Amino acid sequence: MKIDLRQEFKYSLIVPTSMGVRITPVNGQPVHSSDTFFMQATSAETNVAAISSYLGLPVKVLTTFVKDSPISQLIKSNLASRHMTYEGKEVPQGNPWGYRHQFNIADSGFGSRGPRVQNDRAGEVGCTLNAKDFDLERIFGKEGVQIVHLSGLIGALSPETSNFCLELAHAAKKHGTRISFDLNYRASFWKGREKELRAIFTEIASVSDILVGNEEDFQLCLGIEGPEAGGKAIGSHIDSFKVMINRVKKAFPNASVFATTLREVISTNSHLWGAIMLEGENWHIIEPREINVLDRIGGGDGFVGGMLYAILKGWEAEKWAQFGWASGALATTFITDYAQPADEEQVWSVWEGNARVRR
Repeated sequence: MKIDLRQEFKYSLIVPTSMGVRITPVNGQPVHSSDTFFMQATSAETNVAAISSYLGLPVKVLTTFVKDSPISQLIKSNLASRHMTYEGKEVPQGNPWGYRHQFNIADSGFGSRGPRVQNDRAGEVGCTLNAKDFDLERIFGKEGVQIVHLSGLIGALSPETSNFCLELAHAAKKHGTRISFDLNYRASFWKGREKELRAIFTEIASVSDILVGNEEDFQLCLGIEGPEAGGKAIGSHIDSFKVMINRVKKAFPNASVFATTLREVISTNSHLWGAIMLEGENWHIIEPREINVLDRIGGGDGFVGGMLYAILKGWEAEKWAQFGWASGALATTFITDYAQPADEEQVWSVWEGNARVRR
């Protein structure tokens, strides 16, 4: 897949998202045993965009905020610190039971004790995301965007956000912007909306250029048969994953890049991490390798973010998967949900297994 690298594009990457905060106990402790917490602004889509923004590409976030909220102020400051511009409607809270930004309560786990995550999304302001609140003709037609990255988390959040993602995809397609779609299936989001969401996700996937998802995502979002479950190590299922991706490619011929990560958990802090990417007719397989994990949340987003950055830079396809793998591995070494690469060299050092001191 070729990306137009002309300078008239104002943004390399745009992500629609619903911002929230994550609160995490310190020192790897569980939530129920803690009284001290670290709070950070977060969203899966900005996790993806962070690789490009920290490495110098222009990134824009399309979102919505609670008006006059201190949490909104925290989020805006955080996005600015990550070198991201943002645009979004200010929605009045209404009353104490009105709108707010979501809370994600999650510990990191440690050793044999796995992480536990609880999402509190009642009254989430991001559920109101609507295309009418953005000038899509200006964003895609006049300013110009190389890639828009859509996530199934936003696509399934509410009927409004589902239509929002669909309209973004159509606007991007109209103006020649490449579309990346990470399916990100969540059963709780799909409950009672299965038929509706299957149709919307299928329509978005049909115009996408880059499709990302694991076996559950492709099966439950798009109805594509995946690899059989079993007790084998994840690396031994690679041929089954390739069969599944070929089925996806046949069903969605507009896309030219298909990718999935491979993860086997040895313990909370030790994972086998791999990836599969099909670009055109060319397979790029990264056999699972052991990585050390400080906090696993955001690893998959880091993979997508690194892959998109490599595509935007115009590198050869083999490096797309490699840089994605390394960006995902790097993300798991941060307490934030997103990687903060100092430079490309730091990411490539992860790929090369070079953890020596740099002086």
